[in-house]
This record gives sequence, C-alpha cells and structure tokens, in this order.
Amino acid sequence: MDRSATAGRRNSKQIQVLAVTLLLAIPAIAQNTKTAEEKVRVRRVMVSIPDRKLAVIDGEDVMAQFRVAVGAAESPSPTGQFQIVSRVANPTYYRPGTVIPSGKDNPVGTRWLGLSQKGYGIHGTNVPGSIGRAASHGCIRLRNRDMEQLFTLVRVGDVVEIRGERDELVSRVFRTADESTVAQGQIAVSAGGQ
Repeated sequence: MDRSATAGRRNSKQIQVLAVTLLLAIPAIAQNTKTAEEKVRVRRVMVSIPDRKLAVIDGEDVMAQFRVAVGAAESPSPTGQFQIVSRVANPTYYRPGTVIPSGKDNPVGTRWLGLSQKGYGIHGTNVPGSIGRAASHGCIRLRNRDMEQLFTLVRVGDVVEIRGERDELVSRVFRTADESTVAQGQIAVSAGGQ
C-alpha cells in the first residue's frame, strides 16, 4: 500500500504541476496571439479619378499600381473613404431581370471587392478596352489579370480612398514610373491627408 500511495501522491503532484504550468502558459499564448493580430496592418487602396489609376499602399510603400476605368459622367464613381467589406472570386452578376454566372461574359470579371457604400465595388471586366476611361456605372474596373493580383494584396477591412481631384498626396502616389521614388516603391504618405 505504501507503494501505491506514494505513486498516487507522485501522480497527483505531477497533475498539479501540469495544471499550474498550463495556467501560467495561457496568458503567454494569448499575448503571442494578440501580438500577431496587432502586426496585421490595414492597407490602403487609393484611386485617382483624374489619373484613372489605383495604388495599393502599405505604410509608406506603394506595393502596386494599376490602370483603371472609373465612373462615366452620367454615373460617376463616389469619392471619399470606404472600406472593403466583401471579397468574391468568380462572382455572379445580378441586375434586375438579369443574372450572369461567372465566366467570360460576366461584366464584373473574375473578382469583386465590395465597398462599404452599397452597390459599389472594385472589379474585373469583360470589356478590357474600357480601362483608362470614364466608362463604368460608378465602380472601379481593372483588367481581370490586374484584378486577380489586387485581390491577393487586400483584405476585408482595408481602406479605399477614391479621390476626385489631384492634390499633393495623389501627385506623390501617382508619380510617373521614371521617377526614382516610385521605382523604389517609397513615398511620403500622410494618413491624415484624406
């Protein structure tokens, strides 16, 4: 009996040590998770209506730029600050009386990024000749291959700024490619210049 009582006490102590270790480890695990979440930075997508270009900005780095189509005069793109609220690969296009499944005839192309202003988004197109023009119904259009690349760079919650005028910040972001600062991807971007 002494042997089994000793073994029982030893097992009991091991269980207690394990329980205390787990209790001490939980806050450290939670802290590591929080740190990882804090490291996820919101990216900004800036659209310049006058330049008909879109840039993805992470901190002060321009990660990518794309030519876009913007809203036509009779259906202009909204201006202001929005958020990406949805991401859809191979979307179905819905219009009253019309449903177009994903595929080559789909007017929103292969990807859709829904904005916080209902009915508006950033998407691909089945009319690539419209890129660089004021031709959409208010959405921002990219060539499908460009939209697929953009789709990999942004997340739900990222900020989208659609700017209707070419101010100093827009000029810095959308400099011509031969300027060394854009070639290096570095810009001076102020988060307050919205």
